[in-house]
Amino acid sequence: MTTRAIPVVVLAGFLGSGKTTLLNHLLRSSGGTRIGAVVNDFGSIEIDAMTVAGQADAMVSLGDGCLCCAVDTSDLDGVLATLARPEARMDVIVVEASGLAEPETLIRMILGSAEPGIVYGGLVEVVDAAEFPRTRVAHPELDRHVALADLVVLNKADRVAAADATGLLETLSGLAAGVPVVTAEYGRIDPALLYDRPPRERPDVEQLSFDQLAREEYEAREAEREAARARAGGDGPHLHQAYESVDFTSDEPMDPRRLTAFLDARPDGLYRVKGFVDFGPGDPDHMYEVHAVGGFLRFRPLPRDRTDASRTQLVLIGAGVDTDALRGALAEARGPVVVPGAPDEDPYGMWGVLRHVPEPEEYEEPREPETRAETAEPGEPAEPADADGSYGPGDPYDPADDR
Repeated sequence: MTTRAIPVVVLAGFLGSGKTTLLNHLLRSSGGTRIGAVVNDFGSIEIDAMTVAGQADAMVSLGDGCLCCAVDTSDLDGVLATLARPEARMDVIVVEASGLAEPETLIRMILGSAEPGIVYGGLVEVVDAAEFPRTRVAHPELDRHVALADLVVLNKADRVAAADATGLLETLSGLAAGVPVVTAEYGRIDPALLYDRPPRERPDVEQLSFDQLAREEYEAREAEREAARARAGGDGPHLHQAYESVDFTSDEPMDPRRLTAFLDARPDGLYRVKGFVDFGPGDPDHMYEVHAVGGFLRFRPLPRDRTDASRTQLVLIGAGVDTDALRGALAEARGPVVVPGAPDEDPYGMWGVLRHVPEPEEYEEPREPETRAETAEPGEPAEPADADGSYGPGDPYDPADDR
């Protein structure tokens, strides 16, 4: 089995928007997910004061496998490298931007990191529903921050009237065109929207810790809050109703051109795509792990004998998406029926996939197709071209593109 790159999620928002509350919610409801939290200081993270005393600019264990690091932005790359070490066994890293930080700077630091064990996990912009109109006037740069986001969380939605919340959702959808916008109260969103939660079984007998007791108390409060909501008629956002999840499997190989065309032009509201893809004769020796968030897309070739995946298995997560249309589009991206041992009818089809493979020289390349220069008739081009007239690696992802 190959190791999985650790997603790094950037959590941003203006002062008082509730991003720290959201981070604390993720930590308190980790449920065994090992989260590496990177913050500017420990002051607002719910950690026992005795644990934190004298450990500024250090790493603190939060229990249940989670870690918290308080660092300056200039030290981010070193901290990411530390958290990405195999022995840390992190499942996800969440970087909380300071209230005045430029999220674009953090994104570029993550994308430019020399640490191979991490992958960009998306920019989540938290917006205060009650203060957004006033903050937007005083700080016009907030519009640009929202426009850069891969996911927008309209927090404190319970503090505004329903009509005002609807207007805010329309405004945010206009600023962040095509980006999913979800509502929340007290920063409570389902962690599964942001990252995978690997199942971990707890031992039958274990020593209780203050952290575990606090987590159980938090979960009890959350259950009571949901019950109170139900008794009141069910108004307000529910964690699991804030997004849609679509599963897609196929025993038939996928067509690389059709699938990359779908992924390069993802429909509005689609936030994450994850899973494995079988391209059949396009690369018979590899399965491809796919990771997409916002405008970021990456494929990783995995030798078939080193992965349990034997067919295409994808999960698509978003808000306000047409689930039937997504399944239909993926079904249309299947390749033609493959005859075992037959040559690939489109030997250049994988080039669009390889554009999104990082440092392809590290991997065993798919078999090299014959160049048409050897078989082309006079006057024919030596190599085919895509609709844009070119092949080969694309430009690096830039968070400002298409925003």
